[in-house]
Amino acid sequence: MAKGKDEWLFAINFVKHPTMLGSVIPSSRWLIRSLLAPVDWERARYFVEYGPGVGTITRHILKRMHPEAKLLVLEINDDFVRHLNSAIDDPRLVVRRDSAASLGTVLDELDWPHIDYAVSGIPFSIMSSEDVEAVLKETRARLPPQGEFLVYQFSRHSAQYLHRSFDDVSREFVLRNVPPVSCYRARSNGGIGPSEAPAPM
Repeated sequence: MAKGKDEWLFAINFVKHPTMLGSVIPSSRWLIRSLLAPVDWERARYFVEYGPGVGTITRHILKRMHPEAKLLVLEINDDFVRHLNSAIDDPRLVVRRDSAASLGTVLDELDWPHIDYAVSGIPFSIMSSEDVEAVLKETRARLPPQGEFLVYQFSRHSAQYLHRSFDDVSREFVLRNVPPVSCYRARSNGGIGPSEAPAPM
């Protein structure tokens, strides 16, 4: 029943805000498997998810992460924020109605020292370049050397932003999703990001 309610709410919001979601149905299990495959669940203690929607990926992170870990989700859609607060009962989850560009401010308020993994499906392709760069700058600044930014995108052009901001970016294409999607794993070697982007993957 919960899954049906999730899909119904997701579909309603797709009709209202189609460019913000990119798909009429939530992420498939194959997308989630590929996206979260790099996570070291035993080590990681601080997670953040941008644009969790109805919480499809959120629930998978909560199910797998360490009992002492914490998950912050940043969502700007009021319907989704209310749904997440009412549908998921887990003391490790922090739901905030904030944009991903506000990450640093929110982490300072929560007194989190860093984030081990950032997970995101917000569509870079419909955002301004300035907004995308702000999100990536905030994310990179809060990731330690072993931290990673795990991203799924429907537009391959989005990869150029990741290549400009991170030193090491890999891609896996997931066909079994509607629509098919690219999952990226972005890591930094420390210091300032590359000044020039290599060809998008």
